[in-house]
Amino acid sequence: MVFKYPNGQEYKPQALVQRKLQASSQSRRGMSLEADINVANEYYRKEKIAVIYKKPTPIQIVDVDYPARSAARITKAFFRQASTTDYNGIYQGKYIDFDAKETGNLNSFPLKNVHEHQVTHLQAIMEQGGLAFMIIRFTQRSETYVIWANLLVEFWQNQNVERKSIPYKTIVDHGALVPNKLQPTTPYLDAIDTLIQTEKRSPNL
Repeated sequence: MVFKYPNGQEYKPQALVQRKLQASSQSRRGMSLEADINVANEYYRKEKIAVIYKKPTPIQIVDVDYPARSAARITKAFFRQASTTDYNGIYQGKYIDFDAKETGNLNSFPLKNVHEHQVTHLQAIMEQGGLAFMIIRFTQRSETYVIWANLLVEFWQNQNVERKSIPYKTIVDHGALVPNKLQPTTPYLDAIDTLIQTEKRSPNL
């Protein structure tokens, strides 16, 4: 099956292979951040704590192969638009929207891991009064943090004159550490509660 981006560039199979290799490596160390969040979201929905889902990626089907009447196989498709963030939903009456990223860096989170349209989207969520944030996992430290999107926006807007990453210390000082628990293993909403209840407040709260 062939996928193409909105600009017509073909989605290279090598990238898919690379991601599979990375996922396999991560599975040997433990579940990936995305898998952890998906499990947490399922728990939150089951316990009626929040309703949060991973956003589907919209595609435009171009060609379909019908090897048999009872079977159909997509052979060519396009990503209809660039994705914004990974997750959205509602928590305690507030719309939430966020993205999740992992980094192997010890001392910073590279801004190249984020796309401009994602930053713009999170900023728009903040302007409308929603809770916009980023979940960042430092894989070598086995630590996961939540930061409000306004911190990401600030560093993004200043990256041309300053550094092109968010220092680990800044994330520790202005974010909240996601605690380790048995169920769910990555209770990121606990970190959101911490940010809301402390002085580390988002401007739109």
